[in-house]
Amino acid sequence: MVQKPSKAGEARATRQRAAREAATTPGADRVRVNDPDRTMANILQVATAEFADKGLAGARIDEIAALTSTSKRMIYYYFGSKEGLYVAVLEEAYRRIRRIESELHLEDLAPEQALRTLVGFTVDYQLANPDFIRLVMNENMHRGEFISRSTTIQELNIPVIHAVHNVYQRGVAAGVFRPDVDPVDLHMSISALCFFNVANRHTFGAIFKRSLDTPAATAQRRESIIEMIVRFLRP
Repeated sequence: MVQKPSKAGEARATRQRAAREAATTPGADRVRVNDPDRTMANILQVATAEFADKGLAGARIDEIAALTSTSKRMIYYYFGSKEGLYVAVLEEAYRRIRRIESELHLEDLAPEQALRTLVGFTVDYQLANPDFIRLVMNENMHRGEFISRSTTIQELNIPVIHAVHNVYQRGVAAGVFRPDVDPVDLHMSISALCFFNVANRHTFGAIFKRSLDTPAATAQRRESIIEMIVRFLRP
């Protein structure tokens, strides 16, 4: 059953529609709103870095406005509030990774190769997008309060569970995966290994005096994560 958009989501959509309509009316901020999609994308890009670096409490709308050459008034016009902008940043972060995942065409690959492709992509994406990891870490400090407000994020994550489930079931049917693993648990295990690889590399590097950022170390860790997941599923 499809969930109805939350009141916050409906309000945000209404503001965004209003912003597009405002592009056709004269006003002091005409230059800023004559391309609302581009303006919002720019705000989200800058806000992502600000929230990832400073968290919800530390990020400042004044700073985001200055970096985007817009105004606080326009940011509130598009997103309603600082918290509304933060939720929009989270939604865009999940939208981006899920969109790229959907382009892997896992259904065209044999089950084990599909699994290796999915895990390898997750390792690579999270390593290349540390702001995504920081956003998730920050939101966990809020105990998932703001993600819980977004039905969009919940809906965005349904396809990845379906993809994992389909790859896994094909592997079970082919006899290459054992038949007693929950797909959500499998997704959690993949996420945990890839997430830890980014979130804890600085502390591990400092404690064990080992550089984890060299190409050789990155490639070795990537292969280790893939092998751990594949061997976990083998009969």
